[in-house]
Amino acid sequence: MSGKPFYVTTPIYYVNDKPHLGHAYTTVAADAKARFHRLRGEKAQMLTGTDEHGQKLEQAAREAGKDPLAFATENSQKFRELWDKLNIQVDDYIRTTEERHKRGVQELWRRVQAAGDIYKDEYEGKYCVACENFLTDLQLVDGKCPDCGRPVESVREESYFFRLSKYEQPLLEYYESHPKFIQPDTRRNEIVSFVRGGLRDLSVSRTSFQWGIPVPGDPKHVIYVWFDALSNYATAAGFGSVEGGSGLPDDTPWPADQHFIGKDILRFHSVYWPAFLLSAGVPLPGQVFSHGWWTIEGQKMSKSLGNAVDPHWLIEEYGVDAIRYFILREIPFGVDGDFSHRQLINRINSDLANDLGNLLYRTLNMVRRYRGGKLSRSAEGPGAANEEALSGAAAGVAARYETQMEETNLQGGLRSVWELVSAANKYIDAAAPWALAKSGPEERLDSALYHAGAALRVIAAMICPVMPATADKIAAQLGLAGDWLSAPFQELLDFYAMPDGLETTVGPPLFPRIEDDTRAALEKKVAARIAGGDENGEGGGGAEKQKTDDDEAAGLITIEDFRRLDLRTATVEAAENIPKSKNLLKLTVSLGDERRTIVAGVAKYFTPEKLIGRTVVIVVNLQPAKLMGVESQGMLLAAEDGGGLKLVGVEGGASPGSRIR
Repeated sequence: MSGKPFYVTTPIYYVNDKPHLGHAYTTVAADAKARFHRLRGEKAQMLTGTDEHGQKLEQAAREAGKDPLAFATENSQKFRELWDKLNIQVDDYIRTTEERHKRGVQELWRRVQAAGDIYKDEYEGKYCVACENFLTDLQLVDGKCPDCGRPVESVREESYFFRLSKYEQPLLEYYESHPKFIQPDTRRNEIVSFVRGGLRDLSVSRTSFQWGIPVPGDPKHVIYVWFDALSNYATAAGFGSVEGGSGLPDDTPWPADQHFIGKDILRFHSVYWPAFLLSAGVPLPGQVFSHGWWTIEGQKMSKSLGNAVDPHWLIEEYGVDAIRYFILREIPFGVDGDFSHRQLINRINSDLANDLGNLLYRTLNMVRRYRGGKLSRSAEGPGAANEEALSGAAAGVAARYETQMEETNLQGGLRSVWELVSAANKYIDAAAPWALAKSGPEERLDSALYHAGAALRVIAAMICPVMPATADKIAAQLGLAGDWLSAPFQELLDFYAMPDGLETTVGPPLFPRIEDDTRAALEKKVAARIAGGDENGEGGGGAEKQKTDDDEAAGLITIEDFRRLDLRTATVEAAENIPKSKNLLKLTVSLGDERRTIVAGVAKYFTPEKLIGRTVVIVVNLQPAKLMGVESQGMLLAAEDGGGLKLVGVEGGASPGSRIR
């Protein structure tokens, strides 16, 4: 491998925080993206770290009776420990108290100052210590910070300013010429609108505290924490270590290919940071990708829910790869989502235990029982069409998977993999190796088992960026060599590249099902943690309301009952009559990255042609059922009155796969 590595970063996390689900989400996503590029045979560099300067930390250290650096070191270690526990491959971990960072920040300041973009004046206005953000009166909400809701301080002090207003037009031109610079598009539109509204010069130094990097040549000023913090992506890449020129070493990974961030810090990364770089003459990053926020059991994440979403506790209860899978599979990367323990358990039981785990277990058990544990490829005999269908499905899935992962559609990538998991399970049902073991022919049995194993090998390769430990377990049970991932990417995804004659072993279930008694105990724990986590120690507020006898009699349900329904928008791509049925239509609907067959009793009200192209709402987590010989994978929602049947839709339309709340 040669050339610049794919360079992906997380925000540097503020050490005054306790690592929570949001931190884990961003970091697992960045790790998965870096692992995907390594899987393709490319070099990759994944950066994370901690933000350790500023007034907020200085105050917190003082309240704890500790030196700021010692306080920062102690809390930074908590993030390192969590990343190790989550099996995250960190290539570089930067702390803003490191000398390499200080050197790079001061060099960036000097370059911006040399460009004429820094001047001294007096700042008077509002400042949010918690968010470390300067605010105008118009930005305040009821006199408080619009982001965190806390009171703000009135500040008046001498300050250096950055000529942000000078970069209003250059930024708009850059956004126009680089349409993928800010993703997703909704966030891009938000920032373009903000910049078009006009930019004011930005205060970039403080004198009211000292815990920060001194301004070169004027040490009574410390550099504004966001100028300091944002620079980490370049200083970790060596900026400031080389005098003159670009200030970067020859082997630098800069510019970053992707910054993964939460939407709360989008403005800093997509307005301030590129403006600083434009001023300093440093190349801009390739993309700023802003993901959404998690709610927890339908409630906003807060300190009162801290115990319920502590990543350490989640890992202990559910396992590392189950958590990694769930947070990247549950919602599209870029939108908000809800972390539901019930839905997590459903995913573990359905996707991981029933679908993937059962595929591996049943395949290798049959290889052990019928072939002494050896997977042998033979010439395909009668029924080879089934094998061609499976290998063709694998090729299509592999192509979609690569595209989706490249585009940071992490959920879409996983959905593609599970298409192959489903196809492989259906293939085994159709091939029926248990019947072949009784009546032959022998070559058909060998071929059937080999094809099931080949599908598992491709699946393992595709899931390894998200579930690396699980991928290795599958590979080990298949009998693949320990360095199996070192093969070229296209070979890993080549269905027929699996070696012949592998000696397999049957291991314990990959993901044991969470049975009803264990599930009830877990849900009780979750409810107790939420109820007991109130900031005032009074509990309450978070626990789900239980049904009473009166509720049951009245037919009332709890909010938790409602959350069990997974309602999503879908686009009808095809529709046809079902022979011998006057009421039923067979619909093919798109959920974005997934297609489903729905059997709907609407033939009396709609012709197939009138449904094609319509946006509808379906229940996607309904147990499949066969109607007139066709498996229906969901239910179409409609309203019925005296005027007939009307399909449920969404005002203004919505992209396929959007969740209904």
